[in-house]
Amino acid sequence: MIYEEFVQENNIIDKSIEELNNVLIKSIIETKKDLKNARRNYEYAEGELIDYYLYQIKASQAKLNYLLKKSKENKLNIDMIKDIEIRKIENIKAV
Repeated sequence: MIYEEFVQENNIIDKSIEELNNVLIKSIIETKKDLKNARRNYEYAEGELIDYYLYQIKASQAKLNYLLKKSKENKLNIDMIKDIEIRKIENIKAV
């Protein structure tokens, strides 16, 4: 088990800057989707689920803020992220 964890960490270290940026962009896109879903679910939530979805919204927003901060540090262009997001949506529609 310890060896497996080391190998996983090593794989992250061995990735190029471009690969790491791609992972970051994918994480931003997925987090934006999670945030949108949590907000939509919150609108229809009842009882204790209201607190659950509020927590999800806060957590997703905090994660998104962190990822966007990292993307700025890595000098990623937000338009680049939007372009990838649009291509992903178009690929889904094409299938």
